[in-house]
Amino acid sequence: MAKLYFYYGAMGSSKTANALMVAYNYSERGQKTLLAKTNIDTRDGSHTIRSRIGLERECILLSDLCAMKDEEVKEFDAVIVDEIQFASKEQIDHLAYIVDYLEVPVLCYGLRTDFQLNLFEGSERLLAVADEIKEVKTMCWCGHKATCNARYNRNGIVREGSQVMLGANDEYIALCRKHFLEGKLYGPEEPVGAE
Repeated sequence: MAKLYFYYGAMGSSKTANALMVAYNYSERGQKTLLAKTNIDTRDGSHTIRSRIGLERECILLSDLCAMKDEEVKEFDAVIVDEIQFASKEQIDHLAYIVDYLEVPVLCYGLRTDFQLNLFEGSERLLAVADEIKEVKTMCWCGHKATCNARYNRNGIVREGSQVMLGANDEYIALCRKHFLEGKLYGPEEPVGAE
């Protein structure tokens, strides 16, 4: 039975790398996957999914996936969607339709919350309708589990602004809730010459 999966994690938790490895595992077994990403994610071009560690594959846009005919989608053994937090409620409902009526599993990867700890529209809908929800874990600088996506600049953590601002390690860092709320991007530095 096909399922709708939501794999979420903080920035830098290897969500995209995991998505690409799953696609590779399917192909290694002679199965076809359809890779897609949301239209907003243009950092690596509109038809490429690329992880921070350098893995990449061609993909289609989620809007194109939602416009495909049922017969075309049924040719695939699985659908994998990256940056799902940017999807609309209607797009998530269409992915659920693919699972329920076309019996094709859909694996979605993305953030749960933004830099202000508010849910993204796509993530909120997936939390409501996904068959399985799994966290892809990463750590804060302190060693505790990171659950917050802190947006920062040279002045420290940014607390205001638009929900969507594409960026990577130069603008976002994963922190535990405590250090996110305290505004601590990193721990105390050891003085030079300390033993």
